[in-house]
Amino acid sequence: QVQLVESGGGLVQAGASLRLSCANSGRTLSSYAMGWFRQAPGKERVFLAAISRSGSSTSYADSVKGRFTISRDNAKNTVYLQMHNLKPEDTAVYYCAADRRLGVLRQSGYEYWGQGTPVTVSS
Repeated sequence: QVQLVESGGGLVQAGASLRLSCANSGRTLSSYAMGWFRQAPGKERVFLAAISRSGSSTSYADSVKGRFTISRDNAKNTVYLQMHNLKPEDTAVYYCAADRRLGVLRQSGYEYWGQGTPVTVSS
């Protein structure tokens, strides 16, 4: 069973950094590729980043490439999203998700989702 819980969101000023965490209280996350997504108010949820089971491969949306870094610690059953130089347009609810399919990292079709953690960036 996969139960994902995000944490680390909050209210920050533009230019600040935040690190989001996604922990699994159930089955080990090392069996899943993991992704981070966000949903801004009134908009659809969008893909941000993905990481392979071992952590050796990553993929990013162009909008966050160079500012956000996805990583994982399988020993701690936790995935992270380090965010730098935050902008007001990064304001959204951030979700992590797990994908048990093998193969290339994907931007959709994830099977398990957390409840989200809100991030607000003030100007």
